[in-house]
Amino acid sequence: MNNVAKKTNSLGFLKHPKDTKVVVAMSGGVDSSTVAGLMKKEGYNVVGITLKLYDDAKSSKKSKQCCAGQDILDAKRVSRQLNIDHKILYYQKRFKKDVIDSFVDSYLVGETPIPCVKCNQTVKFRDLYAYARELNADALVTGHYVNRIQNNGNAEMYRAADLTRDQSYFLFTTTQEQLNFLRFPLGVLNKEETRKIASELNLNVADKPDSQDICFVPNGNYASVINKYKPESFKEGDILDTKGKVIGKHEGIINFTIGQRKGIGISHKEPLYVVNIIAKENKVIVGNREALSIKKIYLKDINLLSDIENHSDGLFIKVRSTGKLIKAKITLNKTEAEVNLDEDEIGISPGQACVFYSINKFGDKVLGGGWITRTVNKYLST
Repeated sequence: MNNVAKKTNSLGFLKHPKDTKVVVAMSGGVDSSTVAGLMKKEGYNVVGITLKLYDDAKSSKKSKQCCAGQDILDAKRVSRQLNIDHKILYYQKRFKKDVIDSFVDSYLVGETPIPCVKCNQTVKFRDLYAYARELNADALVTGHYVNRIQNNGNAEMYRAADLTRDQSYFLFTTTQEQLNFLRFPLGVLNKEETRKIASELNLNVADKPDSQDICFVPNGNYASVINKYKPESFKEGDILDTKGKVIGKHEGIINFTIGQRKGIGISHKEPLYVVNIIAKENKVIVGNREALSIKKIYLKDINLLSDIENHSDGLFIKVRSTGKLIKAKITLNKTEAEVNLDEDEIGISPGQACVFYSINKFGDKVLGGGWITRTVNKYLST
């Protein structure tokens, strides 16, 4: 009897699902649990892996953070229900070094960090990827809402079918080698469809709330994290207007992010926004909304999944995960770039990501991106 598959399976391999070993990254939420259930249902050889990234004694069933203690228990419970192997990797030290420390350092220099990108870049798509390779897996499968399309022999990344859930912005640092190995089954679904599948699979996490907070930031209180690791960073300084006049005092620049309106503590005839943070001088600059309008940004640490030179007339960017696509001209200089936007964008901050896209018959293709180091407008340069 010939056991060789005559066509590719749902993951694109020319072999039977039972002969295809997949590692599923299981956070304990409904998305990754559904992916594990789908892989098991289709007959794949599934190994579920959960990363323990930090210690949080306060985590509970009501927690809206990911990777907490309750999430690990949920992942184990789902794995037992599906009858799949399940492993826990204890990556707290790696996570502290690569994500938390980076987050703290970024805030201390006046940036607005995106730890979820750093997490994907390091402990997930570097360390977990390497571990999956060690297990001789054929693929690493995750619950991210992003579309992966095989085109002319290469794996390409696209925004998800459900744009309200699209996570491509957080995956711009993915390398081509990693993308070839990764699979994203939920990229063609919306959240309601995912929950429906989870319910049909009788998974007890089908109605579990989505994680909303950054996993190591309780209740979205960034300052508490800085205070925990760098309490000496809370230093009083000046608040200035865009003309350089001192109009108030602050109790530490880490209490502010560019674009912030509430909590500035200054009465004014018109709304004031944080438009710049000068960390070296411990100063916060505030101004009107117009002072937040940016048309030029500079980037570092460029990662490319596609040659952007072939898209000179049709390049778009996103500067925040929930933002719209903005047409732009991108000029590369090795690992750096200058980006000129066709229209003003409000509240762009150093530390955020700028992700490149082009549009073709398959959808909105991710070309790569970089980290914002500086922004320029007619009022000031960050």
